[in-house]
Amino acid sequence: MGMNIWLAVAAGGALGAMARHGVSRAAMHVLGPNFPWGTLAANVVGSFAMGLIIVWLSAKEPASPALRAFLTVGLLGAFTTFSTFSLDVVTLYRDRTLTIAGAYLLASVILSVGGLLAGLQIGRQLA
Repeated sequence: MGMNIWLAVAAGGALGAMARHGVSRAAMHVLGPNFPWGTLAANVVGSFAMGLIIVWLSAKEPASPALRAFLTVGLLGAFTTFSTFSLDVVTLYRDRTLTIAGAYLLASVILSVGGLLAGLQIGRQLA
């Protein structure tokens, strides 16, 4: 992978992270801190944007690998990893089966939440 791809991911990641922070702050200000509205908004908007961008990039084929990396891995990856996860689920369903896509979906959610809980537990023991 060329250096220009790495730089594209880094630039997109910086912008995506700043956008995520902005959405979270705005949601907390408007809707309050009693529900993770910012996370929900970023996940839904990011997933919608991933769909639009994938269609747009497909129509531009061959799309620049640096542009694709900037938009998908960098910008949307930092804005929300849920957008990439959503694309993976839909791609598995399209290219494989509903069973494989469903297994990936369940495994991702269960194992990720389990990983967080394990990290919290171990972190507390080490603190």
